[in-house]
Amino acid sequence: MKQRILIVEDNVMLAGEQIKWFEKRGYEAVMTIDEPGARRLLRNGHFDLVLSDVRLPSGDGISLLEWMRKENPDIPFIVMTGYASVPDAVKAIKLGAVDYLSKPVQMDDLQRLVKELFRPGSVIYERDRDILPRQSARMREVEELARTVSPFDISVLILGPNGAGKESVAQRIHQSSERKDMPFVAVNCAVIPKELAPSLFFGHMKGSFTGADSNRKGYFEMAQGGTLFLDEIGTLTLEVQAMLLRVLQEGRYIPMGGSREKHADVRIVAATNEDLRLAISERRFREDLYHRLCEFEIVLPSLHECPEDILPLAEHFRKKFSGELKRSTEGFSPEAERLMLSYAWPGNVRELHNKVKRAVLMAKTPVIEASELDIRLGNPDAGINLFPENEAEEKQSILLALRTSGGHRRKAAEILHIDPSTLYRKMKKYGLLDK
Repeated sequence: MKQRILIVEDNVMLAGEQIKWFEKRGYEAVMTIDEPGARRLLRNGHFDLVLSDVRLPSGDGISLLEWMRKENPDIPFIVMTGYASVPDAVKAIKLGAVDYLSKPVQMDDLQRLVKELFRPGSVIYERDRDILPRQSARMREVEELARTVSPFDISVLILGPNGAGKESVAQRIHQSSERKDMPFVAVNCAVIPKELAPSLFFGHMKGSFTGADSNRKGYFEMAQGGTLFLDEIGTLTLEVQAMLLRVLQEGRYIPMGGSREKHADVRIVAATNEDLRLAISERRFREDLYHRLCEFEIVLPSLHECPEDILPLAEHFRKKFSGELKRSTEGFSPEAERLMLSYAWPGNVRELHNKVKRAVLMAKTPVIEASELDIRLGNPDAGINLFPENEAEEKQSILLALRTSGGHRRKAAEILHIDPSTLYRKMKKYGLLDK
């Protein structure tokens, strides 16, 4: 079934262009010009996303959002505004909008945002899943730890900065274990709302709640006999942590609406970029769950600490995307290689992945040039510390990122290379939600 998007926009030509853009990418898009029309459509049909202007001929985007938070609280809402109305955007974010876009809307920004919103909460990987090539001394130490723990059916906690390759290490653990022929299920905990967590983790039976028109497997059943990888584990609410702890302790669970227990035969590998000991001291993470998850700990270095890995990884990504994008490339120019080795890679392996993908797409010749990598050695975010050593540094970095992004929370999170949910929690902690 196609994902449905409701566009609330009185500029009919603009809305028409957006509808064409969405339909080319496999979505179904519907438009209306005002708030009453939007309410009518939302009452009578299902939508996966609402994209609304603030100023409308009848009603406005803010009051529509307020109504939706009561009537359809689970539908993501994006605000569009062509006015210098930062207060409107801030109010919308406080009311629960996932983000706002300035008009004229840049379609690249919209595409990134929609892809992030519709990213699946879990992925079941095939057994021949590609694993990143890493040959640096630091990563060889990590891989030796992974090989050591793989044969033993104990929980592993992988720590490291965002984008460092924690999921790749989890895959190595799985593929070197006796469970290698069973599923490897990766779950992004950051996108799991606590209301849906019981159904997502444990599944549900037909008729167990409104809209449950069939039985559904949960993550534990999907991963039965294999490995369940819980990424961004530090983002789970305390209520969801308690549910997870119970099944890890007892090894059993009951699907929503069910009456029979199921055995949870899974190996848990969890990952986070958060300091869980600090989270425990601040009562944001359960200490008993931490000890269940951290029977064996692996700490990943940043890409900047592993310069020997940069060019092999870049070559790996070049070959991968040349095939996927059907672009003929042969390698990188000496200048491009020097540039990659000179850059600090604050976004780690994920940033290198994205830069090379863009370069393959933009390449004018088979040899990728430095200019096509879109790397700027000058730091536009000077003063932003991506790895703060104390709360004062962290707070200052968040303030600078918010200032650099014009108060745009998702963009600030990208600058800091953390999830928007993590940024929101840190802003709340430091009293910055009104900044």
